[in-house]
This record gives sequence, C-alpha cells and structure tokens, in this order.
Amino acid sequence: MHAVEEIETDLLIIGAGGAGMMAALHALQTGQRPRVLIAVKGLPGQSGCTRMVQGGFNAVLHPDDSCEKHFLDTVKGGAWINHQELAWTLVKEAPERILELENRAGCLFDRNPDGTIHQKPFAGQSFDRTVHKGDLTGIEIMSNLRDSILESGARVLQETRGLDLLMDGGRAGGALLLDIRTGRFIAVRAQAVLLATGGGATMYKISSPSLEKSGDGMGMAIRAGASLLDMEMLQFHPTGLLVGGSVATGGLLEEGLRGAGARLYNGLGERYMERYDPETKERATRDVISRSSFLEIRAGRGTPHGGVWIDVSHLGARFLLKNFPGMVERCRDYGFDLLHDRVEVSPTAHYQMGGVRMDVDGKTSLEGLFVAGEDGAGVHGANRLGGNGVADSIVFGARAGDAMAAYAGCARTAPVSRAQVDELCRRWTAPLTGVAVENPFAIRLELRNVMWEHAGIVRHASGLDLALQQLKRLEERTQQARVAGAAASNPAWNEILDLTNMIATGTLVARSALLRTESRGAHYREDYPRPDAGWLSNILWEQRDGEWQAALAPVRFTRLAPPELEHQDADHLRRH
Repeated sequence: MHAVEEIETDLLIIGAGGAGMMAALHALQTGQRPRVLIAVKGLPGQSGCTRMVQGGFNAVLHPDDSCEKHFLDTVKGGAWINHQELAWTLVKEAPERILELENRAGCLFDRNPDGTIHQKPFAGQSFDRTVHKGDLTGIEIMSNLRDSILESGARVLQETRGLDLLMDGGRAGGALLLDIRTGRFIAVRAQAVLLATGGGATMYKISSPSLEKSGDGMGMAIRAGASLLDMEMLQFHPTGLLVGGSVATGGLLEEGLRGAGARLYNGLGERYMERYDPETKERATRDVISRSSFLEIRAGRGTPHGGVWIDVSHLGARFLLKNFPGMVERCRDYGFDLLHDRVEVSPTAHYQMGGVRMDVDGKTSLEGLFVAGEDGAGVHGANRLGGNGVADSIVFGARAGDAMAAYAGCARTAPVSRAQVDELCRRWTAPLTGVAVENPFAIRLELRNVMWEHAGIVRHASGLDLALQQLKRLEERTQQARVAGAAASNPAWNEILDLTNMIATGTLVARSALLRTESRGAHYREDYPRPDAGWLSNILWEQRDGEWQAALAPVRFTRLAPPELEHQDADHLRRH
C-alpha cells in the first residue's frame, strides 16, 4: 500500500497553459459554479507553451477581412485534411476570445494610432490578422490569465504532474497525480477531466517547447484507450536558434520576422527559398520552409553549425527595436546581433497537429474526458498556421470549460478503485529501487536522435521501419531503468516518467507516418514526394483487444472542397 492523498472535485484540469487556464475561467463563470482543481507540472503562469508565444493570435477584426478568408487560409495551410467544423469554430470564435482577453482578463494588445488593435502579417495568410503584444504576446496573455485564476477560487496544485487517468469502466473518473517536490501520490476523483498538457515535440533533437513538455496528456490518453488522429502530423518551425549544446538551442525567432521581410540564406550565401517557392519565398508556410532548409543542410550547403542564416539587418535597427525588441534581446543574450548581422538558425520540432480525437466541445471518445490545445487533433490538419496555435488553445479551452461544467452538472462522481490506484502506484514507483540501472538521460538523447533522423522533417519507409525497431528497444530499456534516490524531487525518476510518454507518442507518430504513403503538409515522405488526392483522409487510431489499430476516415468537406476535387459533385463529397 502506498500513501496516497485523496481529493474529490467536480472538474480536474491537467495543464495550466492557455487552454487549461481558459477552461477553468469559463467553467467558473457558468451558473453551475463547479469546484475546479488545476494540476500544473511547473508553476502557474510560468510553464507551458502559451507563455512562450512570441508572434500572436489570429483573429478576424478588420472590416476588409472575413471568417471565410481565415477559414480558407487555415484549411489550405492544413492541406485540406482539417476537421472543417473545428477549423470553422476556431475562426468564428477567435474574435470573441480576443475581446474577452482584453475586457475580462485585462490583456492589452498593441494598438494602431486610431485606437484599433494592430494586426501584423504572418506566413500563409491572405490578410494581416495576427493580434500581438510586441513580440512577446504569450507573456501578456498568461500573466493576466494567471492573475484571473488566482482570484477565481480555483485550487491549483503546482509542480504536480499527471500520471494516469483513473477509469470507471469506459469513463474517466479522475486521475493519479504526482507531487514532484514531495514524491507523494494524489488520487483525484472528478466528474470530468481535461487534458491540456501540450505536445511532445521535445522527443526531437532540436525542439522549441518548454522543457517540461513531454506529451504527458497524450501518454495518459494512449494508456486509457482514447481514440487518436493524424499522429504523423508534427510541425517543425523554420527558425530555431542554434546555441551549441545549450538547452536554448531550438528556441524560436518568431515568424513575424519573416512576415516583415526576413531573408534566409544557406551556407554558400544563396537565398535558397527562391528555388523552392519562388512566389512567396520566406513567407511560405512553415512546412515548406522547414523542409527546404533541411534539404539545404543535408545537401552540404548548411552553415558551420549545421543550420542556415536568417538576415533582417536590411529592415533597419529602428524598425527592429520597435517591432521585435524581444527577438533582439533574445539574440543578444546568446551573443548574436540580430540588428546588424545574420543569425544561425535551424528547423526545430515545434507542434503536434495530431493528438486525441475531439469534437467542437473538446469531448473525446471516453466519457468524462475532454482535451484542448495541443492535446487535441483535427483543427489544423496537416500543418498549423503561425498565430492559430494560441487561438486554438484559447478558443477550445473556453469551449471545453463550458462543456465540462454542463457535463458535471448532470454527472455523478465516478468511484475510484483503490486497487487501481495501488496498481498504478506500484507500476510508477518500480524504477525507485535505489540501484541505478540504465541512465534515463542517455536514453533520452538516443530517443531525440532516432526521432530527428528517422521520423523527422524528411521521412522514408526504411527510416521509419528503423525508427520503430529502435523505439521498441528504447521502450524496453526505459521499463528496465532504475534510479537511485528517494521519490521527492528526483529528476532521474521524472525523466523515466517523461520517457514513457514520449516513446508512446513517438511510436504512434512513426507508425502513422509509415502508413501515410504520400507527402502532405508537415508530413514529407521522400519515397512518396507528392500529395495524393486518394489520401484526403485522416488516420484514426483506436484500441482493439489491447492493440492499437489504424483506420482511414475520409475527410468530410462540410464547408469547402479542395480544388483537386472541384470536378466532383458536391453531394458526393459530402457523402464521403
């Protein structure tokens, strides 16, 4: 028997980025006034990826813009495999959430001289619709959401991670949590659970998310048997800083730089985007630029440290200091001069478009389980536009909070089996034997290299097969890993917990990438280099008899069909 603290609440929210915070605020504003418990792996307002957002939040505010334009940009950027009702919900409700962030949460976004909200250009968009606060928009949003949460009456457990969902039959009845500082387990019974922990891009050698991100929510959903979608779709941002072996490597130089006119050069001094996308060049979508940069580097035309150059010096120091002070300071911190010189960057693993299958309210295939933000799939299709990520978290976090409160108002609190809790505690504490066997940090390095080399920006069947073999061995080594020390504040033990989730997520990424025999959006198969109209489908993962099985779900073009299918009858498209 393990010492376990027990808590009962109405709503359990795991993750406190933009999605989790917004869900809590919306739930507390409903007439039900539920009890809300938030578990955050780091510190509230200081962890998660929303705080790291530099660029901004896409929303239709200008009279010359429209939801229809934003929707078309989103599904074109997503290579036409978005869930169109999710994408429409995003663009339709984003303007309302901007007003809410300003008027309720207290965010102050940049203004035009006439007092209207300023919107800047981002790649892949037909209109300048990115709302921002300088180039550090996420800090403005998260600081104000944190303050609102602290005043709301929600209970917050900081430095507390989710381990597994507690299941009552096919229903999520709570979760087992771990207080990282004390090493104590917490069993939470809840009427509804929200997974809002973010993705697992840190399983790649070069990545941009906050360091505590390890796909925990997806790992929990996988072990509970929730349906997942399009796991092969993982986005690489084109411009991550190269800072040697520092953890700062992969940190972003924001997309607004390219929107403002940044130029990319290879190690030979060639402006190589003129070869890959002569029309839009550096304002092409993230997948196109990341792939182009990767191919330049692989062909031996990279910079001395294996990257490419970004140059904004021609825009002028005054312009850069006014519009991108955060980026100037970030570069200066690492010894780079963005104002007057080129800076070395590389594609960096950034965002998972795939994840847990959800509807427009964040409901999943498991009763009582909701997702929002990067844990959910379908909004962005095969590629996410810059500025749509934080909009996704805020829009669907709000909707999930509303839906969870309504669900909890008519649901019972599920009983949680003590035997189930004890079994999970036994499983998770197995590595704590006091005898160190297998270094989990070494396993992490191998995982990052495997994913980068064989399941990364450019993929091939042979490499994906190899990745799956190596992932299986890494999974076995992680299960056998043992660490010294007590449970309290044990980084090696927590590394094993992270690895468990990243390997589970990475395995489905590789399996899904092997299945999709075409190139679409962020997914590029060197052995199938072109998109295939026959692949206008989502890859749905469901558990049957304890095994993950994939099925193809043809995209439903409920609002707009892609040009390649325009010759087909619209009714036929809707039926399929």
